[in-house]
Amino acid sequence: MKSSSRKYIEFGALCALAVGILWWFGRQLDWAGVRSAVSQSNRYLLGLAVLVICLAYLFRAYRWGALLAPLGPTSLSHLFAATTVGFGAVFLMGRMGEVVRPAVLPMRDPRVRASSSFVTIMVERVYDMMAVVVLFAVNLLWFTPPTNVGTEFSRVRIAGIVLLVLSIAAVAGLTWFRRRSKSIIGSLEKGLDRLGFIPVRLRRALISILLQLAKSLRVLVDARELAVTIAWTAMVWAGITLANWLVLRAFGLRFGISEAIFILGWSLVGSLVPTPGGAAGAFHAATAAGLIFLGVTRETAAAVSIVMHVVDFGPAVVFGFFYFVRGDINLTRLRSLMSPEALEHAVDDEIIEPDELLMKQQRETVTTSE
Repeated sequence: MKSSSRKYIEFGALCALAVGILWWFGRQLDWAGVRSAVSQSNRYLLGLAVLVICLAYLFRAYRWGALLAPLGPTSLSHLFAATTVGFGAVFLMGRMGEVVRPAVLPMRDPRVRASSSFVTIMVERVYDMMAVVVLFAVNLLWFTPPTNVGTEFSRVRIAGIVLLVLSIAAVAGLTWFRRRSKSIIGSLEKGLDRLGFIPVRLRRALISILLQLAKSLRVLVDARELAVTIAWTAMVWAGITLANWLVLRAFGLRFGISEAIFILGWSLVGSLVPTPGGAAGAFHAATAAGLIFLGVTRETAAAVSIVMHVVDFGPAVVFGFFYFVRGDINLTRLRSLMSPEALEHAVDDEIIEPDELLMKQQRETVTTSE
């Protein structure tokens, strides 16, 4: 009960944060001008942007399948359904919805273990963060800013370099963990065994998750799997960049792909704020700030950020609604998937006594693949 209450309190606090950011974002806007900019946008280009985003969701499903391949097979239809339902949940509930996507997949396909689904989502987040940071940082090498923002652009370039260095360090750390996973997990297991105050169930759950993580990170040391997952990641973000560029063009902004990538970097910063509505408020404020930096008027920048947000997340909400209506997933079950009890049950599935043999097999698999 306490965990459930805390969850609602946290959600309420994030809603309040979103409202506060939205108020700050729109307090000085001429909303008539925003509506005018939206009404004058090119509907055909916006429709094409939506189709491209749908394709990007399909690419995400293919990539998720490639990440799950070392852990077991699943079908593209299940992957696409879980992907769209999950991103629809992120839009409605913020980062709290992240738990939906990896929980829905095992529900639809019993062949997928719950811990495998959760761990691959973690790896996927690393891929996405790295992809956007690399795009943003490399793009800054030839990006030409407006002449009146030279000093500010120097700071942006420094921020891009710092993000790139941190991302490379994170990938290097994960690669190091994957190559030395046997000794690291073995040492950690012995250390946890000596700490008698840590419950046995928690110790087993941690070791099981680390074993799954080590196995899923095989993509970082297997040349073929790394090439496949990088290729799908490139297609995902090429699709998102193209869709965002189409939105910019729909509002009559004569920007190229370089400007679209620049705005994408700003949007990423805003999307890190875990507010409901898919980082509502923060996404809009960050995206609009990037556009204003490029000389776009405040009202047009606000209109673009709002429409871009709807284009990026709207298709996922529609697909998610479709799966609900079709009866594949019901709202009651979705709520239960996000409950602390459901998460605990998912962990229990990983640490039951017969799983001792599975953990041994996982260690052997990790060792063999090295």
